[in-house]
Amino acid sequence: MADESWRIPMLVQELAAKVQQPPSRYVQPEQYHPVSLDVGAETPKPIPVIDLSRLSAADGADDESGKLRLALQSWGLFLVANHGIDSDLMDDLIDASREFFHLPLEDKQKCSNLIDGKHFQVEGYGNDPVRSKDQSLDWLDRLHLRVEPEDERNLAHWPEHPKTFRALLHEYTLNCKRIKDCILRTTAKTLGLNEDYFVAQFNNKAPSFARFNYYPPCPRPDLVFGFKPHSDSGVLTILLMDKDVGGLQVLRDGMWHNVPTSPYRLLINIGDYVEIMSNGIFKSPVHRAVTNTEKERISLAMFHGLDPEKEIEPAAALLNEKQPGRYRTLKAKEYLAGFFEHFCQGTRFIESVKI
Repeated sequence: MADESWRIPMLVQELAAKVQQPPSRYVQPEQYHPVSLDVGAETPKPIPVIDLSRLSAADGADDESGKLRLALQSWGLFLVANHGIDSDLMDDLIDASREFFHLPLEDKQKCSNLIDGKHFQVEGYGNDPVRSKDQSLDWLDRLHLRVEPEDERNLAHWPEHPKTFRALLHEYTLNCKRIKDCILRTTAKTLGLNEDYFVAQFNNKAPSFARFNYYPPCPRPDLVFGFKPHSDSGVLTILLMDKDVGGLQVLRDGMWHNVPTSPYRLLINIGDYVEIMSNGIFKSPVHRAVTNTEKERISLAMFHGLDPEKEIEPAAALLNEKQPGRYRTLKAKEYLAGFFEHFCQGTRFIESVKI
């Protein structure tokens, strides 16, 4: 029987404690080395900040909506202030996840994403899937949990320690759902669509996943990515960044730009589904994570997707003879299958969906 141990790499946190040089599987080809790609010392303009409280206010909503549309057209992402999530909840959730990642390995593996130690599943603690021997690996471990629909949560993968973890994540999930709906309603209005156009795409089978990313210190951040360049699938991603340690970078106009830490603000980016539904008016931003030699970093991404059977296509109200559809129609489950196949190869599936 062929040796397929390459499919199950060592957990990066364990690896980082043992090696002085990253194994070759983590080293990017020379042309893709993190230091070989242009990085702007500072962003040409600061990443836009949207005041969520003004989007739904009687006064100032139009001005803030205009800022949102400009942010989506120029960056595809933005920071959110005055979002209504208590700073203590954000701190406590990140602290609880840090406590989880610092548990002994045998305790963390109670939440493993491996069945019988060898069959990968999406939910749980561990690595991302490895599809081929020559796939470049990322320098992170993750805890990936389905949070919606609530009745489909698999609590076997949710940490029991620390004991506060489950309640904190539940409360945070409810807040993210509120923020998602507010942003999507305003986004629809900026396109001239019915304000419920995007929200109405979600049904009771639409999944949302919380992904806790743990980036250990890396001995060669000049050669290794924490997370390789990619755009997100799905509709919307809400990111709770590490408030002390940066590492996220976004591609804009052919240049990589550092996303500065911004304590208690959320970073929101649209996913490939919104690029398709907006017929390319808004673009799903390409981003990546880099590492550093001294500090660990933790982030929490909340991914909002659609029912696997839902068809994704440009909004009919945006199409006419001068602006025909630029993307073909396909189901969410087809998109996800193609997305993950391309992600492992370091390419973008959305390019193959364009007409």
